[in-house]
Amino acid sequence: MVTFFYAGLSSNRKTSQITKKQKKMTPRIALQNHWKGLMDGMMATERYLKRSTLDEKLLVLMQHRVSQINGCGYCLDMHHKDAIHLGETELRLHTLPAWKEVPYFTDRERAVLAYAEALTLHADADDAVFNALKEFFSDTEIAELTIAIAQINSWNRINKAFRTAPGNYQVGQFN
Repeated sequence: MVTFFYAGLSSNRKTSQITKKQKKMTPRIALQNHWKGLMDGMMATERYLKRSTLDEKLLVLMQHRVSQINGCGYCLDMHHKDAIHLGETELRLHTLPAWKEVPYFTDRERAVLAYAEALTLHADADDAVFNALKEFFSDTEIAELTIAIAQINSWNRINKAFRTAPGNYQVGQFN
């Protein structure tokens, strides 16, 4: 069982104070107990994406950013460990929420991060965001990237719904 805190704002006419309430994160469904058959389609998509021409380090960076937006603790744990394993730096991972403002990301990475954020937050991307991808990726790679973004959003939602506890993922666990 994992314990987490959230801050709730309590206010009256004279003061406002932040109070912390303790909650327990209890997994609702242990996904690994229901894996057979249920997740075959998603796992097939994962295998396809691993074999694609998309750079694995770039995919993990995108997955980490989408998981930050969606607030999926399990996925953040997984993609942080995977990113470090692939040679990503702590500095870049820590500044990922501010990728537009820091100098550590390439134009190629920025194009992917902008597209991932657009699809995650709005389920669409404007023409400028989409066309920026064309400078770096083929139509096939853009299609694969789109599926990868949809895939991580699905994983985030599944793991959040089931309250999958973070902390136990081992690099390569699902290969």
